[in-house]
Amino acid sequence: MVEPTADLARALVAEQFPHWAGLPVTPVERQGWDNRTFRLGGGLTVRMPTGPTYALAVAKEDRVLPVLARHLPVPVPEPVATGRPGEDYPHPWSIRRWLDGTTVQDSPDLDRFRLARDLGAVLTALRAAPAGEGPVAGHHSFYRGCHPSAYGHEVQRALERLGGTVDTAACEAVWAEGMRTVWQGPPVWFHGDIAVGNLLAADGRLSALIDFGTCGIGDPACDLQIAWGYFTGAERRVFREAAGLDDATWARARAWTLWKALIMIAGVSGTDPEGVQRRTLKEVLADPLR
Repeated sequence: MVEPTADLARALVAEQFPHWAGLPVTPVERQGWDNRTFRLGGGLTVRMPTGPTYALAVAKEDRVLPVLARHLPVPVPEPVATGRPGEDYPHPWSIRRWLDGTTVQDSPDLDRFRLARDLGAVLTALRAAPAGEGPVAGHHSFYRGCHPSAYGHEVQRALERLGGTVDTAACEAVWAEGMRTVWQGPPVWFHGDIAVGNLLAADGRLSALIDFGTCGIGDPACDLQIAWGYFTGAERRVFREAAGLDDATWARARAWTLWKALIMIAGVSGTDPEGVQRRTLKEVLADPLR
């Protein structure tokens, strides 16, 4: 894994796009895991994958973002240029238009009920976008858009590790409920990582949706995890109404959310030092949302 830095980004821009060489390069405040992002001047960003698997998304996003932008009610990143691997950096990388706003997690004045309605509307519009030759869910999407049973072995391993520190019977019941359902419709677009870090807000409302690296076409259940990871109580009900979809899809969404919480709590994949996933697991087990 190569750790992208501002100096490395500055050198790549100067080498491959010399007309932007004089622009300042500064890291954005909130960084993701798959990519490092740097602001380039006032109107652009440099986005650099942190590893070869994540680098596969560069070409995909360059292709699908302009298509999806025509069908969504909020802005998405606009590709401007694609960089090639350099002497000190082995992956393709991209330059995008800068999108104003702060991440939802950094927006204390956010109207959470409005966010629930607006995000549900965005996901509804995403599902309605023409699937065409969109990338079918699979390895490139880390199996988002597939059936959550793709990660059944990880759920089992996490429950074994956690022993009696979680309600094993309740977790198994949530998982089993999701396993009894499948997506009955044609493949539709999904984002794959609807999380507070990938939602931008401005003036108290949702302003943009970013990071389509795990997007594709398939089962949209994976996009509903934020129902338990962020929304609570009445907010969750507003989100469910706005997002639509049937009970079976929501059952699989709970299974997806359970999987993510368990593997991070148990240390199967990642960690949960701030207890975010423990709180999410509590919401999943307490609210079947039938």
